[in-house]
Amino acid sequence: MSDTPIVGATGGRVFVELSKYFLAREYPSKLRQCLEALSNDAVWARSNDGSNSIGNLLLHLAGNVRQWIVGGVGGQNVERDRASEFTAVNGPEKQQLLTNLESALREAVRVLDTISDDDLTGKRFIQGRETTVLGAIYHVVEHFAMHTGQIVLLTKIHAPGAIQFYDDSASVAKPLWKRGDDITED
Repeated sequence: MSDTPIVGATGGRVFVELSKYFLAREYPSKLRQCLEALSNDAVWARSNDGSNSIGNLLLHLAGNVRQWIVGGVGGQNVERDRASEFTAVNGPEKQQLLTNLESALREAVRVLDTISDDDLTGKRFIQGRETTVLGAIYHVVEHFAMHTGQIVLLTKIHAPGAIQFYDDSASVAKPLWKRGDDITED
């Protein structure tokens, strides 16, 4: 997977490739770094009863990716108990949470690899909403970005100074994730 859109590709292909980049490389790399900095207790800690833990958010992200892309776009059967993603007060250890999420992302990338420009305008009905394939992908990337930001903030609270995503020593912030951080590369 390229770090930049494919030169000469159609707008639709560029959109899909950028979506794959965020879902398969940038966001998982950040989440992996967060989880490496945290204890399992911190992963399941809630600041109050109305808040989610990092564990809840990781369960939720995996469920959302599977429901919207694997099921909604890809047409595969997906069973999801969305409410349980938020009610869990403990659960799998951080490595299992990450493994589950990365598995969902690999499934999603396989679906995205089949998408053509013409497919992007296809109608879908997902989670009670009428949308298009493009809208579903856009929703997942935006949703994933939002919850990744929450996890980053919670990590900075639980483990101050433990994460760094960019080399700021030059005039331009250089990302610290690299080839091999991609969840689809073994």
